[in-house]
Amino acid sequence: MTQDHNETSEEQATEGQSAENQSAENQSGENQTVSDVEQNSQESFEQYTETKPSFVQKVKAMFSGKSNGWNPIKQKKTILITLLVIVVVQIAYGLYVSQNVSQFDINQRAKLAYATTGFTGPMPVGFVSTNTLIEVANTLVDKPGGYITNDIFPLSLMLDNMPNWEFGVLVQVRDFASVMRQDFSRSQNNSIEDPNLSLAEPSFNQDSNKWMFPATEKIIKAGIEFTDNYRINLADPESTVVHFYSRSDNLVVWLKKVESRLGSYSQRLSSAVEQPNSAVHTDKQNTPKITSTWTQIDDVFYEARGASWAILHLLKAAQVDFKDVLIDKNAEFILEQIIFELEATQQSVWSPVILNGDGFGLVANHSLVLANYISRANSALAQLQRLLENG
Repeated sequence: MTQDHNETSEEQATEGQSAENQSAENQSGENQTVSDVEQNSQESFEQYTETKPSFVQKVKAMFSGKSNGWNPIKQKKTILITLLVIVVVQIAYGLYVSQNVSQFDINQRAKLAYATTGFTGPMPVGFVSTNTLIEVANTLVDKPGGYITNDIFPLSLMLDNMPNWEFGVLVQVRDFASVMRQDFSRSQNNSIEDPNLSLAEPSFNQDSNKWMFPATEKIIKAGIEFTDNYRINLADPESTVVHFYSRSDNLVVWLKKVESRLGSYSQRLSSAVEQPNSAVHTDKQNTPKITSTWTQIDDVFYEARGASWAILHLLKAAQVDFKDVLIDKNAEFILEQIIFELEATQQSVWSPVILNGDGFGLVANHSLVLANYISRANSALAQLQRLLENG
């Protein structure tokens, strides 16, 4: 009995030891499997890292045609298509915002504006000029693309023709608003300024390149609103404090500003061409020569076109409001001649770029053509001022 019990115990001990050995073998196998997996993963990652092309390698392969196992054809197509889309969008946007701004009928616009005031009777003197100033300023913010001088949009940053055109118009708006505040609306120098015009002028004279806080468009619209308040009060037949004095001396004040601006544009446009050495000696040999670099040629050209566009409309308005003065001084024909010359500055430019040919060469010189029209208009302006002052 005792012997059987001992044999049973030995068998159980043997079985327990065998189980322990089997468990140890299983555990060892599992550890070996995990180790093999980790090793294989590490080797795969290292192999992927070694074979994966870097960005520099991709670029080199793209332009050298050697891909080192990496095919750049698909990436080439993607980049080319992206560039093509960007170019097409840029050209389309540029053509849209840079299209030529058409002239408008000042009399028709004035009649429509006067009808909205609700007043009856004849249109008061000065209403056409005031309304034309508003319409010219509105064009800056309402034209295709709006006011883009202060844009930070990448497509607008690549355009400079229209921003220069806008600046030329804005300068004329500032000049005319200043004269309206200081001269047209006052009977004499010690008269009280109109409160709306005293707010409109500084609104037009803010930074033309402000993107926000506030944006230039909002400042211009504020100036338009103040000028519109003056226009409404001027149209009111019962108003006794708002006036527009269409005297010859007041008109001369503004014409002197216009003459100065046009004279500057004429000189800057003419300076785009290398002048031949003159054999005639004068006392002005030491006068510094003003020249426009080739990068500034189109800038000056479009700024002058914008200024001429604004002056053209404002002169037509003056032709209406100062009609009696012009008839009395026999100056109607001269003003019509000035308007005729400025209308020629608004002809369509069919060339995709502003050319700067020399003398009688094969290439046209757009700057000299524009300078010619402006110079003749400026000469007639000087004659008109003499008639108004002495005629």
